[in-house]
Amino acid sequence: MERVLICVCADDPVSQAGVMSSFRPRPEVTVLEWGDERARVAVVVADAVDDRTLRVLRSLQRRNCLALLVVTAIDDAALAAAVEAGLAGLIRRTDATPERLTQAVCSVAKGDGTVPPDLLGRLLAQVGRVQRQLLSPRGYSLTGLSEREIEILRLIADGMDTAEIATTLSYSERTVKNVLHDVTSRLQLRNRSHAVAYALREGLI
Repeated sequence: MERVLICVCADDPVSQAGVMSSFRPRPEVTVLEWGDERARVAVVVADAVDDRTLRVLRSLQRRNCLALLVVTAIDDAALAAAVEAGLAGLIRRTDATPERLTQAVCSVAKGDGTVPPDLLGRLLAQVGRVQRQLLSPRGYSLTGLSEREIEILRLIADGMDTAEIATTLSYSERTVKNVLHDVTSRLQLRNRSHAVAYALREGLI
């Protein structure tokens, strides 16, 4: 089994040393120094999700290093902020035994992530509220595209030109062109082919 390369960042040196020492005997992981670019997973230990913690999570996200947050206390707003900053997994400090930490690291490294069940339920509730209160009234979904935009991209993928799409959907050609312009501008895509490729990659069409 290939070892997961990890590094550890904590609020204080005692926590840092303690977490690193708990990982060292584990055959599933190899502990690197903080900042080592080879690390696949970074274990971030904090009392709360404050500005410092969010800065660390964002810096890891920019480096494509997966972040496992070990936190003392977290509320719904902090959870949402951490997810937005690139959180890949979370466990509470009270649950952070060496065995549980190692399991969480391996889960995050495989792309599965890990979140306590009660926090996962609260996060899903938040996502539902965002969809109902902010996106749906504006005709959007969590994908960032409306149903009309997805339908137009699907027809482009089927080989239709602007006139054919307009006829099929009973829109004017100007409307079809405006929708495509809005999509490419909002998502910073180069052209309609790039937009279709994006939609295919995201599993939207």
